[in-house]
Amino acid sequence: MTNSDKKTKSYISTNHAVILHDRNEGIPFDANLFKDININRSAVERRSSTLAKRRSVKKQWQAAWLLKAISCIDLTTLSGDDTQGNVLRLCAKAKSPVRLDVLKAMEMQDENVQVAAVCVYHNLIKDAVKGLKGSSIPIAAVSTGFPAGNIPLKEKIRQIEISVAAGAKEIDIVVSRNLVLQSDWKRLYNEVVACRKACGDAHMKTILATGEIPTYTKVAKASWVCMMAGADFIKTSTGKEPVNATIPVSLVMIRTIREYHELTGYKVGFKPAGGISKAKQAVNWLVLIKEELGNDWLTPDLFRFGASSLLGDIERQLEHFVTGRYSASFRHPMA
Repeated sequence: MTNSDKKTKSYISTNHAVILHDRNEGIPFDANLFKDININRSAVERRSSTLAKRRSVKKQWQAAWLLKAISCIDLTTLSGDDTQGNVLRLCAKAKSPVRLDVLKAMEMQDENVQVAAVCVYHNLIKDAVKGLKGSSIPIAAVSTGFPAGNIPLKEKIRQIEISVAAGAKEIDIVVSRNLVLQSDWKRLYNEVVACRKACGDAHMKTILATGEIPTYTKVAKASWVCMMAGADFIKTSTGKEPVNATIPVSLVMIRTIREYHELTGYKVGFKPAGGISKAKQAVNWLVLIKEELGNDWLTPDLFRFGASSLLGDIERQLEHFVTGRYSASFRHPMA
């Protein structure tokens, strides 16, 4: 191993440190904290555009960032044709996300490289429990009438309770978009509080479905309300909307996280989801997190990607790093 390679391995290893933080307990509802928010769309999009124009990180630094990205992936299958078989295959991939020969070439075979969580529909939790047996990877379940969320609150609470009882350690809920569109913030707050209570010790990610929210101002206010109600994460999308995670909407949500932390001391996580399929995109999001929130958020505790095909492209990039050649995608199957 060359000195440069040793430096790479050290960078990658230390970049996987886990930072513990107090869970967001929420605060009493206070509309005065966000009523004067008015987001300047052009300014947000101008700031976001600077990320894509920068020179990409290369060589060992790119490899380090991509391994970091893997550790933050919620490996997801949310299709109508999901079966026990593909959930079990997904779990196998979650435990071994990169081919062993690639890890050995990077001298990372002993670093326990794995994804952050496996995300499934709540009726498939028992299959994920079976597939992840013997690992420390948690199960995240989408709940509360995912993806539309148009079911009574009583049914949402029941779904959460069933998912937690089945073994889910994380619950991804969808907020009622009609409450956001109508600016019915107190009712939205009460709904998220009720969902958080039903989650118990399971961490709760609130999905805003930003592709169905017409303005950045409403996105920011909805983010504030969800955090005030005790959300552990705020998440951009279900992955089922016409427009899912984008850098501009992520910037808006990330800055509300920063402001909430400055006010309360609580660190809330962030999860972009939907449409993130390329390694370069993943690096752009990680850079955004580092610049806007700092290194504390560069851990699976506080940052996740909701993705499936992203992992395959990252694995191809890592093989290129160790061999100098791009391989066919079938050499890195998702399942």
